[in-house]
Amino acid sequence: MNLKEQSSQRLSVNLEIAIPTDSVIVKRVELEELKKKELTGVYWTMKDLEKRINKKQQWIKENILFIPKFKKELDSENGGFVFYPKMQGQTWSFHAQKMAEFLDKNFQQIF
Repeated sequence: MNLKEQSSQRLSVNLEIAIPTDSVIVKRVELEELKKKELTGVYWTMKDLEKRINKKQQWIKENILFIPKFKKELDSENGGFVFYPKMQGQTWSFHAQKMAEFLDKNFQQIF
């Protein structure tokens, strides 16, 4: 039999899958939009960032915040999205959405 004479076979199956009542199916694009909205207009403290990446403040400073190439991008004085305290009593502030994107983009370099 040559290729022209071959025909493909198809199998049609009806399949029912139970989705738990505490779950929903969402398109990936919609999920990403929801994640972005969750962080829009939200600012993290250093404690929030520690919880988010499961690292202590000292580690974050040594491996992210004070690395020159990262600081140049992050520092709000350079148009970034991290407020670096200038004097004692001031607190760190991170634009949550932009910091989350930065961490994702630079994951391999950071960790």
